[in-house]
Amino acid sequence: MNQTNVAQIDLNLLRVFLAIWDLRSLTAAGARLDLTQPAVSHALRRLRDLFGDPLFVRSANVMAPTEAAARLHGPIDQAIGIINRAVHDHGAFDAATAERIFRVSMSDVSEFYYLPPLLAELEKTAPGVRLDIVQLSAGSVAAAMRAGEVDLALGFVPGLDDGCITDPLFSDGFVCLVRAGHPSARKSLNVPVLRALRYVYADTNATGHQMIEQWLSDSGIKRQIGLRIAHFTAAPEIVRKTDLAVIFPRSVALRINREKSFCLMELPFDLPAVEVGVHTHSHFGSDLGILWLRKTLVAMFARPARGRSV
Repeated sequence: MNQTNVAQIDLNLLRVFLAIWDLRSLTAAGARLDLTQPAVSHALRRLRDLFGDPLFVRSANVMAPTEAAARLHGPIDQAIGIINRAVHDHGAFDAATAERIFRVSMSDVSEFYYLPPLLAELEKTAPGVRLDIVQLSAGSVAAAMRAGEVDLALGFVPGLDDGCITDPLFSDGFVCLVRAGHPSARKSLNVPVLRALRYVYADTNATGHQMIEQWLSDSGIKRQIGLRIAHFTAAPEIVRKTDLAVIFPRSVALRINREKSFCLMELPFDLPAVEVGVHTHSHFGSDLGILWLRKTLVAMFARPARGRSV
C-alpha cells in the first residue's frame, strides 16, 4: 500500500468506507448515507487513490473487501466512533432550547403508531427538535447506529449486536383486520377462512411483517392478494371501504379501531411475541440528546409486563 497523505482524507469518505463494508453494496451504501450511487462510486475511487488499493472488488454480486480493507476497517470504525462521541458529548442538552435533528429508524407502520403522539409531545417540550425518519432493514440497523448515521431505532429489531442497548416497550402480536360489516367478520378465523379472504399486501422492510410472511410461506398457507401497495399506511382506509383484509400489528390495529369501524380477527396459530423496543448504541451512551429522546419514548410508550393491551 502506498503511503497515504492524512491531510487529504475527508471524514465523509471514511463513512462511505464503513457503509460499503457493512452492506457490501454501493447502492445500499448510498441509500443509507442518502447519496446517489455515482457519488458513492466517486468516493470509492477517491478512497482507492488515497490508500493505493482497490479496497472492495465485485465478487458474486457483492463488493468483497480486500485484505487492505480488512486491516483498515477496525481502526477506521474506532476512529469514527471516537469522533462522533466527542462531537455529541460536548456540552449539555436542554430539550426546551435545543435545535437538533435526530435520525430515527422505523418502519412505515411504526410511523403511523408513534409519530402523531410523539410530535405532539415535542411541540410542547422540545419545539426546536426535528426528526428525520429512515427505513432500514433489521440487518443494517446496528451498523448504522454504531457509525452515528442513525441515532435511534424504534420497533421490533431482532439480532442486534452486543454493542446495542434496548429499552423494552411492549410485546406485540398480529391480527387480521377487516371492515366491521365484512361477510367473514362474525366467523372464527380458521385456516380455510384465512385462505378465502383477499388481502392488501405491502412491500415493507418491517421485520415483524417479514416474520409472519415467512411463517405463512413455510406453513404452506397461500393467501389471495387483491392489492399490492408500497406502504401499509394506506391499507386501513382501503380495508374500511372494501372486502379486502390486511394482517396488522395488534397495537396498531387497536388504535385504528377506536371508532369500531373494523373487526380484529385472531390468527388461527401461535406466533412468537414481537418484542418492541427503543434501540441505541453504546458508542453514544453519553450523548445527552439521544439519552433524552430514549427516555421520552420509554415514558410515552412503555407498558407494564402485566395487563398489557397490545
